[in-house]
Amino acid sequence: MATTRIGISGWRYAPWRGVFYPKDLVQRNELSFASRQFPTIELNGSFYSLQRPESYRSWYDDTPRGFVFAVKGPRFITHTLRLRNIEKPMANFFASGVLALREKLGPILWQFPPTLRFEPAIFEHFLALLPKTTRAAADMARGYDSHLKREPFLEFGRSHRLRHAVEIRHESFVDPAFVTLLRRYGVAFVVADTAGKFPRYFDVTAPFVYVRLHGDKHLYTSGYGDEALGEWARRIRAWRKGGQAQADPRITRSLPPTRASRDVYVYFDNDAKVKAPGDALTLTAMV
Repeated sequence: MATTRIGISGWRYAPWRGVFYPKDLVQRNELSFASRQFPTIELNGSFYSLQRPESYRSWYDDTPRGFVFAVKGPRFITHTLRLRNIEKPMANFFASGVLALREKLGPILWQFPPTLRFEPAIFEHFLALLPKTTRAAADMARGYDSHLKREPFLEFGRSHRLRHAVEIRHESFVDPAFVTLLRRYGVAFVVADTAGKFPRYFDVTAPFVYVRLHGDKHLYTSGYGDEALGEWARRIRAWRKGGQAQADPRITRSLPPTRASRDVYVYFDNDAKVKAPGDALTLTAMV
């Protein structure tokens, strides 16, 4: 059976207090509150810096059974190093404590900068490095170096599969060879709605689909009306039945391998004006 998880990108935003969050809710309880409204949340702090094992443990404890985090991979790998010489930084990331999320560790999101072009050889090397299980991630983590400023966290509990998704922002990725590579490695192409700023395509490349909704008309600020949300609901129904909506633009005409169902993860990132929580709840009701 396919699972559809619709949630929000991040949870700690000052404008949400007294609007989405109750006025008397203390800040340390915001994750506990949000994780009981949504079955999944994107964890964004890991994009900006390596987090501490005790933070991951706390986030695990604050969320209910069955909850899933998507974790954003470090921008040091994607933006600073631009996918070159990344073996040690990858090890440091997986040694930083992310494995403390245990069974709540869901997809890992790798967002590329708008200036990063598609270079097939470099990109395939990156895809080949991505660990496919938490056991493989722990093995990779043992290669950490001195840039990890705290004790490594190498435990992983019961091993489970790891899913990876990539979000592109440069037109050079609009290339059938890019889709072919993603399908070869089972990595999801992020369907990103960015108010027309970055490429928006709907190619299915993995056993799951990952969607990021950054804003309908204006990036990070505008909400989604019922008609727009209805279109996303239509797509979700097709994806979770193993298909895809034929009218949506794709990079390649070739179709992915047939599946009876696909899991779907959807994250609203239009957080600036407190649109994300309401939009996520409305879309959840629709599907």
